[in-house]
Amino acid sequence: MLWSIIKIVVFIALVAAATLGASYLLELDGGVRIVMAGFEINLTPLKAVMALVILVLTIWLFMKLAGILVAVLKFINGDETALSRHFDRNRQEKGYRALSEGLLALASGEGDVAMSKAARAEKYLRKPALTNLITAQAAEMSGDRRKAEEVYKRLLQNDKTRFVGVRGILRQKLAEGDTETALKLAQTAFSLKPRHAEVQDTLLELQAQKSDWKGARETLNAKLKYGSLPRDVHKRRDAVLALSEARDVLDEGKSIEAREAAIEANKLSPDLIPAAVLAARGYIEQGNKRHALRVLNKAWVVHPHPDLAAAFAAIEPDETPQQRLKRFGKLLKVHPENRETMLLKAELNIAAEDFPGARRALGDLAEVEPDARALTIMAAIERGEGAPDAVVKGWLARALSAPRGPQWVCDKCHHIHAEWVPACENCHSFDTLSWTAPPNTMMTTPTGLEMLPLIVGALDDQEPDTPEEDDDTVLDAEIVEEGEEEKPEK
Repeated sequence: MLWSIIKIVVFIALVAAATLGASYLLELDGGVRIVMAGFEINLTPLKAVMALVILVLTIWLFMKLAGILVAVLKFINGDETALSRHFDRNRQEKGYRALSEGLLALASGEGDVAMSKAARAEKYLRKPALTNLITAQAAEMSGDRRKAEEVYKRLLQNDKTRFVGVRGILRQKLAEGDTETALKLAQTAFSLKPRHAEVQDTLLELQAQKSDWKGARETLNAKLKYGSLPRDVHKRRDAVLALSEARDVLDEGKSIEAREAAIEANKLSPDLIPAAVLAARGYIEQGNKRHALRVLNKAWVVHPHPDLAAAFAAIEPDETPQQRLKRFGKLLKVHPENRETMLLKAELNIAAEDFPGARRALGDLAEVEPDARALTIMAAIERGEGAPDAVVKGWLARALSAPRGPQWVCDKCHHIHAEWVPACENCHSFDTLSWTAPPNTMMTTPTGLEMLPLIVGALDDQEPDTPEEDDDTVLDAEIVEEGEEEKPEK
């Protein structure tokens, strides 16, 4: 409606301007005098302007007629396509002009304009491979998914544009969350163009979401074959897929197959912590403790981790705390300044009731890098050394509001996972989990957890006298609840 009003206003303005111009020319004095071969022509200013316009139109018409005449002469001389080429040339000029304007509109974000220009270009060019693609992308830009899908389906009918149509519908299904259809389309697109890196990545992510580890490994091998993946990255990701396959087999109860798959994953990537843990436990089930130690030592050298320590403890489940502390000695010497090593050594000393040794092992972690685990260990040390109850409760209260410490975090979206998975549960990216401290993990709540150490101490002063044994029992239970899951298996 608004556009129609604007066109009417512009038309009226042009008519008014033409009328004023004609009136101005009528009022002008003088004119144009033409003398040629004894003839003399006198024109008023208005007639002179009209004559100039007519002359320009005449020259344009003469050029067109000359072009048609040349085409007719060529046709008479035996060129059967001369006339059709002449008229097609004009159509092509109009079509390519509309096509270029449509591409510019698409690049400018004007979806509706691009669709109209594409329709005009199709009228003159009859090249649906070009115009349908512009129309589909313009429809997507305008939010008209139905129109876009309809055009992409038309592209499927031509072998030259089939891949473009499949890829376009694939993006549509991914946006709609229809992963079942998207997986089938990705497989079709991959069969049409196995070298296409984007299709390879999309297919790999979808196969990982569906736990199709065998198919994912085939896709990964194709990425290596066609040069879209470095060999070292392929080796690491193949290990991740082998590990995922092993965990699925383990869930099905096939322990032998799971053990073999886990060992294969560990051989492909010895520094992959979940693979090392699963392979070590497989060796332990076989009674092969020497291989289990070798696997865990290799992984610990690359990156100390509590899961590795728990698997190391499981090698000798019946040993005493003192024996365990001695056996862990070689492992603790690998990275003595590493945070995980210090925390592990402190926990082992607490289990052996060597509380001064635990304090020395912990160092200043509870003050410099306080997290829930370090603060809980500090509470256990204070409790073991006979510190007042208020001090112990203060450390436990601080642990409630402290960061959790390193966790499995997605490098792409920073989503935190309770345990390692091959693909992020949030953004579905493959092999993006790292054992690291997530950003901004400090708890801040309106209840003021930061004040709990002071509040607990104040309440402790007001509590009535109770038997010391009961108080000790409660504190022991609190310490065990806070620290039990962080300690290696004893």
